Amino acid sequence: MNVTELLAGLQAQHKAATARAGELQGQIEHLTAVLAETEARLAELDIARKVIEQAAPAAIEPDPSQTEMSTAYQAIVNTFNHHPGQAFRARELHELLEMPTDEASVNITRSRLARLLRQGFLTQPGRGRYQKQT
Repeated sequence: MNVTELLAGLQAQHKAATARAGELQGQIEHLTAVLAETEARLAELDIARKVIEQAAPAAIEPDPSQTEMSTAYQAIVNTFNHHPGQAFRARELHELLEMPTDEASVNITRSRLARLLRQGFLTQPGRGRYQKQT
């Protein structure tokens, strides 16, 4: 291969790379425009959601973790309602309700019991023992 052929090959590769760069630049410009439109639509949807939430807060579905929490509170309250004169420890409630008895779960129940105590639903006849307020 001589120098002329080598230069011609390089010139062809340069021309092809330049054409490809132009194509890619066109795609970038197109995608940038599409991205801007999509982001504008997302902003509009976010505003619409916020307006609807403010106008009709009751229509919002409850947070599943809140539902789970209220279900746990309801189970605890029901237990005390069925045993109004009996005092329970958190672990005893877990065993009675067939809930997990691992330390983390029992600690969550202890905090729930403390909240019910602060709200006046329960009394604390002894350390770590809770009873329904009479």
